[in-house]
Amino acid sequence: MENFLQQALNGLQLGLVYALIALGYTMVYGIVRLINFAHGDVFMVGSFLAFYAIERYRLPLPAVFAAAVIGCGILAVVIERVAYKPLRNAPRIASLITAIGVSLFLEYFTALHQVFGPNYYAFPRPFRVVSFHAGEIAVTNLQAIILAVTVACYLVLRFIVYRTRVGRGMRAVSYDVVTAGLMGVNVNAVISFTFGLGAALAGVGGVLYGIAYPQIHTFMGIMPGLKAFTAAVLGGIGSIPGAVLGALIMGQSETLTAAYLSSTYRDGIAFLILIGVLLWKPTGILGKPRAEKV
Repeated sequence: MENFLQQALNGLQLGLVYALIALGYTMVYGIVRLINFAHGDVFMVGSFLAFYAIERYRLPLPAVFAAAVIGCGILAVVIERVAYKPLRNAPRIASLITAIGVSLFLEYFTALHQVFGPNYYAFPRPFRVVSFHAGEIAVTNLQAIILAVTVACYLVLRFIVYRTRVGRGMRAVSYDVVTAGLMGVNVNAVISFTFGLGAALAGVGGVLYGIAYPQIHTFMGIMPGLKAFTAAVLGGIGSIPGAVLGALIMGQSETLTAAYLSSTYRDGIAFLILIGVLLWKPTGILGKPRAEKV
């Protein structure tokens, strides 16, 4: 039982990081019906920004988070304006292919020696990891920080979406983009803000991922991005609580599979869970059927 609880705690740590990435996927899809496959690479850029902020400039942890949030937010807004906005009225397949192209561009561009380089880098931890034991179960200050930061980000996101003017605009555009524009909502600004907000959360996730699993490289965003997208679909893409729930399920399934079966099965089991849930409920666990407007 102690070993199971320890692995469940490790799965919670991983799932919370996935949740920060999955929230960006679900927000963008909820607004513009776009699967932003470049989102995982924005998460990678956040890890590298944090790496240089710690390694080169010796910034304190709050400033490291700020650098990752601002850098990823600006990057996402630029991507949206340059790559996605011209295709907003095009068939969805065009935007999907563009998203894949942007993802590949970010991966290989940042792998240039003049940018981040193709090597693996040891991520410097800005604080000493300390363990606290409750019987046979070890809880670290790192896990407590990840939990606190993720919960805080989730609460801030909920406040923005449900208690602010821009949040009302986001919900209006999500419901009907044409009618929202006719009612005076600045649709372009709302969409850009959504991309930037989702990327800011991915930047926070990149910092936490680098600290928790201290090795980064320019292709590191592929699997976490894919897992986070899977989590968003599993929980019900377009649902903020669903993205968090799906991420926690993905983290637990991946960690428990590696602990009790084999690490080679952890990706397969996670995707099998997704297939099973979608066969049972195609909209995801917390997703709701959406009527197509004609």
